[in-house]
Amino acid sequence: MKETYHNLKQLLEMINYSKYGWQISAYLKVVSLFMGLQLGYTKYCCFLSLRDSRAIAFQYIKIDWPQRASFKPGEMNVEHPPLAEQHKIIIPPLHIKLDLVKNLVIPMDKNEPAF
Repeated sequence: MKETYHNLKQLLEMINYSKYGWQISAYLKVVSLFMGLQLGYTKYCCFLSLRDSRAIAFQYIKIDWPQRASFKPGEMNVEHPPLAEQHKIIIPPLHIKLDLVKNLVIPMDKNEPAF
C-alpha cells in the first residue's frame, strides 16, 4: 500500500480512528499526510509552524517562526483537511535528536580549532 492521503484516510476509517482517537507516532512524511500537507519540496513544510523552507539565510538564525494556526485546504501548502488533531501526533525521539544535532552543528563557527 502506497503512503498517500487517500490510502491513509481509508485505513483510519477501517480501524474507526474517529471513535477511539488514539495518539499517533509516525515519521515526518506520514505526519504531513495526516495533517493534509502537500508533499515534496514545499515552502511551508512544517506541521507545527510556518517556517519558510526556502528562506535559507534565516534557517539557522531566526528562532521564532509563527505557529501554524489553521489547516485550511488551499492555504500555506495544505491540500486536504487534516485526518488527526495536531496535539495527538507524537514525533519519534530519534527525529527530535537528529534535528537538534543538525541545528547545533550547522551554525557552529567553522574557523574554530575543533574543525
